[in-house]
Amino acid sequence: MMAKLIAGLDQNPEDDSDKLVRLRDQLTRLGVHAELRDNNSALMVHRTRPGMPVWVFVGYGGAYYSWQSAEKRHATSDPVGAAEALAEYVAR
Repeated sequence: MMAKLIAGLDQNPEDDSDKLVRLRDQLTRLGVHAELRDNNSALMVHRTRPGMPVWVFVGYGGAYYSWQSAEKRHATSDPVGAAEALAEYVAR
């Protein structure tokens, strides 16, 4: 049981979807265009300038939003802070 929890195998996809919806809503409030994709399992965040979009996923057992090949991450318990970090990231 503990190994499954650590691996994130008991992660509920509906919870992850809800977390991505909350993040999308916060990004929208900041004026950042973001779209839920792939049955709400990923969030595509558009850059403010021409360039490839940023894909955001929920990982680490549901604890973090992650992007840029998981090099960047922010706690899912703080969607406002995650949206601010992503808004800054896509504005570069």
